[in-house]
Amino acid sequence: MFCGAAYILNRTMRRQVLFFISIFYVGYVVGQVSYSIPEEMPKGSVVGNIARDLGIDVRRLKSGKSRIFTSDSAEYIELSRERGVLLLKERIDRESLCRQTTPCALHLQIILENPMELFRITVEITDINDNSPSFKNDEKRFEISESAVTGSKFVLERAVDADIGINGLKNYSLRPTDNFVLKIENQADGQKKVEMVLQKPLDREKEEQISLLLNAVDGGDPQMSGTVKIYVTVLDANDNAPVFTKSVYKATIAENSQKGTTVTTVSASDADKGTNGDVSYLVSATMDSVSDIFTVNQNGEVILVGEVDFEKAKYYQIDIEAKDSGGLSDSSKVIVDVIDINDNEPVISILSKSDSIPENSPHNTVILMFSVYDSDSSNNGQVNCRLNSNIPFTITAASNDFYSLVTDSDLDRERASEYKITLTCSDEGVPSLSSSVTLTLHISDVNDNVPVFQRSSYEAYIVENNTPGLLIFTVKATDADWNQNARVSYILEDSSVNGVPVSSYVSVSADSGVIHAVRSFDYEQIKDFHFRVKAQDGGSPLLSSNVTVKIMIQDQNDNPPQVLYPVQTGGSLVAEMVPRSADVGYLVTKVVAVDVDSGQNAWLCYKLQKATDRALFEVGLQNGEIRTIRQVTDKDAVKQRLTVIVEDNGQPSRSATVVVNVAVADSFPEVLSEFTELTHDKEYNDNLTFYLVLALAVVSFLFITCLVVIISVKIYRWRQSRILYHSSLPVIPYYPPRYSDTLGTGTLPHVYNYEVCRTTDSRKSDCKFGRAGSQNVLIMDPSSTGTMQRIQSEKSILDEPDSPLECPPSPAASLSHYRSLT
Repeated sequence: MFCGAAYILNRTMRRQVLFFISIFYVGYVVGQVSYSIPEEMPKGSVVGNIARDLGIDVRRLKSGKSRIFTSDSAEYIELSRERGVLLLKERIDRESLCRQTTPCALHLQIILENPMELFRITVEITDINDNSPSFKNDEKRFEISESAVTGSKFVLERAVDADIGINGLKNYSLRPTDNFVLKIENQADGQKKVEMVLQKPLDREKEEQISLLLNAVDGGDPQMSGTVKIYVTVLDANDNAPVFTKSVYKATIAENSQKGTTVTTVSASDADKGTNGDVSYLVSATMDSVSDIFTVNQNGEVILVGEVDFEKAKYYQIDIEAKDSGGLSDSSKVIVDVIDINDNEPVISILSKSDSIPENSPHNTVILMFSVYDSDSSNNGQVNCRLNSNIPFTITAASNDFYSLVTDSDLDRERASEYKITLTCSDEGVPSLSSSVTLTLHISDVNDNVPVFQRSSYEAYIVENNTPGLLIFTVKATDADWNQNARVSYILEDSSVNGVPVSSYVSVSADSGVIHAVRSFDYEQIKDFHFRVKAQDGGSPLLSSNVTVKIMIQDQNDNPPQVLYPVQTGGSLVAEMVPRSADVGYLVTKVVAVDVDSGQNAWLCYKLQKATDRALFEVGLQNGEIRTIRQVTDKDAVKQRLTVIVEDNGQPSRSATVVVNVAVADSFPEVLSEFTELTHDKEYNDNLTFYLVLALAVVSFLFITCLVVIISVKIYRWRQSRILYHSSLPVIPYYPPRYSDTLGTGTLPHVYNYEVCRTTDSRKSDCKFGRAGSQNVLIMDPSSTGTMQRIQSEKSILDEPDSPLECPPSPAASLSHYRSLT
């Protein structure tokens, strides 16, 4: 041993490097490097500069988390990432590691990640002459009859040298050679059969004990040897040696055979008689422990007494010796082939794996590198691997016994966020043996889904006159991605409503999508508007979608009816004239009103609130027509004052009142004095003290002046009407005040102007002029002394039918006979 160590230190170490790299389509690099080192190198010795030989930067070994994977050499070789070299962890004894197997090599793999790379390393361990030939026993004894004939052979124990090749066993020598010579026979398996041959007859009387020395030498440098002492006791009378029927016996045995199984039977015969012809068998003692596994009984049956394992030894060579009682012997060889059975499961070794990959990984992305080894042979060692079904992965072969698991279709985290991958490898033995590993692969999210609103569009309703800040509606969008990629925020897109930014109308909460009103809405100004809300996620790049939201303003009954006719003037008095000959149902006038609200809030109904004589007049509930309900008599007062209330159908209801003055008379002079007093009384009521003082001074003057003016105006009007009737002058229109509904949803759908016209053929029309029984309007102006006569309405208005005692929609009907101007 010491000589061998000195040999290692003194000789120049040979290191052979074989480098090979190939690139596989699965997406990583596979390289191969071979080194050759002698055994017994001290711990820490450099095996090879792996970074230089593979052409890899040392920094790549660190960043790639380089590591060694092996099933048989992890305890001998280590990788220094800092230096980029392979080092010996322990002193290697080739004989302990490989016994007689040649070549003796360590196989390991270096694995790098990001990207995955696999390099296969082979380290061959060369033999040095550190073992001398040795014999199992220190001595060998023979009992040989003096009558043994020349040429008798005696089998000697074979020496064993753990070294191989030139360092292995080379030759034998026997000393002294007076009676015996050494015969060495080379066998087909490369081993030597050693026999001692009698070349000179023995004479017990001269030499009863003979001592010999058998020496075995190897071919190493320096040469090493081993010896065994041979003692021969000379006996009498045994002149025939046993002879085997075969020089070589062959047998087979299954590796799972039970102890006590008979492998084969050998046979040897001896021509002598009696005890000299009795033959016994024994297994020659050797260093390879065959005698611990097999034995032979006296019947020549070779019996299994140990365990055989095909993976450890594929065959055994048993040396059988047949010996008679006289000490003569013969030898034969039994070669036992071990039959492999499928008793080893495939071993799956994970070289590298990814716990998570992004869902947009391309096809053939490597997620797992593994190796499979089955120590059985033939079909028992042929391995096939498969995956569980319905997963987007496949197995590809990188090299012998090395495989990769790669993607073979698109991944979608939203469809499957993780996969349970079961890898099962089975051999082809009968019955088949298999092993499996299960790993979990997480699919990491990428931002590949836009936020999706629950609806394609939204409509929300809000009642007008709302409080600013009122919650109107909530939009909701979901994102199928995960974590930050699925975090949705809401943004109000820039737009305008009637020239005003939409942000002055509504606001959107960025986190919740809640839409609030920024201002109070007025249905009469805006009835609806729409805007767009954008939902965007928090991924990179940002993905977004938008949706249209339409806000409908609902009407409230916040506007009272507006009376269009009769016109209420501050300084004038308008009176409707009813002749005393008027029949029941006579149309006195019609109250026309509108409501700028919509729906039921604009449905109007008319009611008579006060009247000088309630038994004389009634008001149409729906159309506002004032008609007589009995015959007018002479007892009825000339001055009739009616108060009509117009109510809408809203909740709560709103109303407006109008005062209608009616004169029951057949002529203008008849009512002049009554309505003059009525006018004065109204003015006096405004400032009673002032009129009382003023009346004392000017009452007489005013009375005379007014009477003259009224009579003059009456005569003037009458003359004018006569002239107009006989002339072809154009129509003289009268325009009440303009009312409009700018938004077109109240009782006035458009802008209207109303006019009452006198025609050149007024006697044939429905507008009556100063005839008996006609309907006239008196306008009394206290600041003037005249009386003006005008026409109030057309016959079409007077002829409208009464409505039921409800408040259905009426403005359109009440205005249908007025001319509209847009």
